[in-house]
Amino acid sequence: MLALLGLCTIALLLAVILTKRMSPLVALIVIPVAAALIGGFGFETGKFVLAGLQSLAGVVGMFVFAILFFGIVSDAGMLDPIIDRILARVGTRPTRIVPGTTLLALLIHLDGSGAVTFLITIPAMLPLYDRVGIDRRILACAASMAAGVNFLPWTGPMIRASAALKLPIPEIFSPLVPVQAVGLVFIFAVSYWLGLREERRLAHVPGAAGAAPGPAATARILSDAERTLRRPDRFWINLVLTAAVLGTMVFLAEKVPPALMFMLGTALALVINYPQVDAQRQRIDAHARAAILMASILLAAGVFTGIMQGTGMLRAMAQTAVTFVPPEMGRHIPFALGLVSMPLSMLFDPDSFYFGVLPVVAEVAHQLGVPPVQVAQGALLGQMTTGFPVSPLTPATFLVCGLTGIDLADHQKFTFPFLLAASVVMTLTCVVLGVFPL
Repeated sequence: MLALLGLCTIALLLAVILTKRMSPLVALIVIPVAAALIGGFGFETGKFVLAGLQSLAGVVGMFVFAILFFGIVSDAGMLDPIIDRILARVGTRPTRIVPGTTLLALLIHLDGSGAVTFLITIPAMLPLYDRVGIDRRILACAASMAAGVNFLPWTGPMIRASAALKLPIPEIFSPLVPVQAVGLVFIFAVSYWLGLREERRLAHVPGAAGAAPGPAATARILSDAERTLRRPDRFWINLVLTAAVLGTMVFLAEKVPPALMFMLGTALALVINYPQVDAQRQRIDAHARAAILMASILLAAGVFTGIMQGTGMLRAMAQTAVTFVPPEMGRHIPFALGLVSMPLSMLFDPDSFYFGVLPVVAEVAHQLGVPPVQVAQGALLGQMTTGFPVSPLTPATFLVCGLTGIDLADHQKFTFPFLLAASVVMTLTCVVLGVFPL
């Protein structure tokens, strides 16, 4: 009975989110509460919800203050000298321009926002691509690869995986650091190869600038409001502060909670760059919308996961599903999920996958002796990480197409193979490094 109720709950959740009959926020709250009441749990439902919310407090705190921190140091212009230096050094050689695009997008994606990455990278590089004659699909691909492989602890998929499975983010992320490094080497190699291929093509195009050496810096134009916020004299202190926050996040996460580190970083960034109280309030207001939006989704997910686990529906579903999986195949679940997680981005939006599908897969794996953390890692190798820049279920995909002026089908056809290859390379790396058993 519980297994059937859980299956119906998840099926209904996926249906209303994928068909956009309900927003994820509403669906994650209303549907599980209704299911618990139908299952006869009555006032116990409140206890399940509270347990789910308590388990997510640290994750929500980290995410909110990570958005505020990166927004503040970006407003202060910490990335400006780096971006300008990249633009000045790429010249007119596609073998420099395309990897330079990847590097630029990688740095901008430090705040974890794909939309911001594309909004800055593509307009900055597009005039240069057009001037040299480089295919715009390559620009879209380079930016997409950088944003896709750069799954950081404060990005949406990582936060969702942690929240859905109630796992500490460092436990998920730390083993993936060398895996991600391999992924970054792969995308820079692909970027260079794309640039080399384009350079050879342009060498046979009369009047093309693609094979000609020399500078072709394209200056970024800041608005008056952006210039008012910039603090160029505090570049180094902002850089040191960011390095300290990220270094603590990666190497001392077991001793210093990531939420606390980002809280301290946010407070210091405000005091250093905007000491006036009114200015601090304005900077918080400027980034609060994005922080509150995601925090509300995470708290709603706490309702869902708390009820699914507290009522026993998740366990009952897993016990039923285990009977269909040969025991000897259980240890291959993380590897298999890593291989298919990127294409699954074309079918599931992040909320429906991480909060609806992933807990069931993780519980099935757990019943077969596989740690849930490996299931989370398998999902993160592609599901709305390398997959989001080409998924029709994310606004960022249409933003890429709109900014570059290419059709969605052309973007997907060109970029999908490279993003899938990056996901497969990282999955195989997990096996080689022992992150996944095989």
